[in-house]
Amino acid sequence: MPKFARQFKKLSQELKILAIEKEEVFRLDPFDHSLKTHKLQGALKDFWAFSIDKKNRIIFDFQDDDTVRFYSVGNHDIYYQ
Repeated sequence: MPKFARQFKKLSQELKILAIEKEEVFRLDPFDHSLKTHKLQGALKDFWAFSIDKKNRIIFDFQDDDTVRFYSVGNHDIYYQ
């Protein structure tokens, strides 16, 4: 099972619902202002992240023009795993 799926499964039901809602916004516009999408730096310089809420993020990368891969989900600790 991919890392993202394992982490998503461990989220609270409330956070899962919010993440799904944000993912729907992301599908329409990955750079929607409400997502606070930003490029990461350092060891994660090839990745981007967007906000689920004030504490939780989804890390992703662009595989190509039509494909995005969700890599990790959770609080700020995911930046250091």
